[in-house]
Amino acid sequence: MTSILLTGATGIVGSQVRRLLGQPGQAVVPVTRREPDGPGTIRWNMGQEPPPPALRRDWDVIIHAAASTRWTMTRAEATAENIEPARAILDLAGDATHVIHVSTAYAGHAGTLAGPFGGYRNGYEWSKARCEELMLAREGPVTIVAPPLILGSRADGAIARFSGPYTLLQALVSGLAAVIVGDPDGYAEIAPVDQVAEVIAAAAAGPARAGRRTEVIAAGPRCLRLHEMVDIILGELNQWRATQRLAPVQPPPTLSLDRWHRFYLPLAREYLSAVQNQTVQLLGMFEAYTSMPAPFAPTCPVQDPAAVLASSVRYWISAKPRLARRTPQPWALVEGRGALAGLRA
Repeated sequence: MTSILLTGATGIVGSQVRRLLGQPGQAVVPVTRREPDGPGTIRWNMGQEPPPPALRRDWDVIIHAAASTRWTMTRAEATAENIEPARAILDLAGDATHVIHVSTAYAGHAGTLAGPFGGYRNGYEWSKARCEELMLAREGPVTIVAPPLILGSRADGAIARFSGPYTLLQALVSGLAAVIVGDPDGYAEIAPVDQVAEVIAAAAAGPARAGRRTEVIAAGPRCLRLHEMVDIILGELNQWRATQRLAPVQPPPTLSLDRWHRFYLPLAREYLSAVQNQTVQLLGMFEAYTSMPAPFAPTCPVQDPAAVLASSVRYWISAKPRLARRTPQPWALVEGRGALAGLRA
């Protein structure tokens, strides 16, 4: 009997992995930092408290899918939310335990950005890169599973929670996405959550290979361009809005990274409200994910990213019809400040 510890069992990836485990010959113990969702699930605030006695045993496989994916984490928050839990998980791994760590494809692509994250764009990427270092420094077999932005399943677009790229979708229908930041021809990698889960489950079921390996789940040559991504999102959204007799959502203008940093951001800080500036910061975080100069080199290719995106948008609409019905509102001036029309030009 193969004993498997699964962290993040109620998360976006972990909940999908959980459905695939429990095959004959597998004994799975799900762990969550949230409230348990049923009998058999163990609550453990990893990295902040000692593991429950039931987890102190020999494990054949540990799947570490628990993580905070917030791009706005500080260095201290990212350490507490992601790095310390990874250390706690490794303390439960024996020399022969196969550790499967869910990372991100962006952890291996540090740039030359100045700031608190050593070339990484945010605390999430930085912490995932540090976690990979911890995993690869241990004795015993390690598999790193590295997806890009994760969307819904291939069959119906279903996903446990809406986060990350779904923020852009909500910003488009509300009018908060006054601009799209990036190169229209830049690459935007996405992966369906069910494919990510299948790669993890297959690694857990197969024989543990000595050494280290990394599975990159991405579209590679089939990767969408930014303008294609926006066209698909608005196409699906406006097709549904037409059935509701609602006006279509118009595509916002696209700003190059140079104009964003040299023109838009300085004016935004001066003329926009606090809420609008928060939105501006969030939109800015998408720039690196929607303007890649080249796609990733996948070991597990995503065959049809356009279909994945389309089904994910349709699922979001079905789950959030009130949001999908919203009429985008143009950004308003902060009273007493100058004209802002040029920001959309």
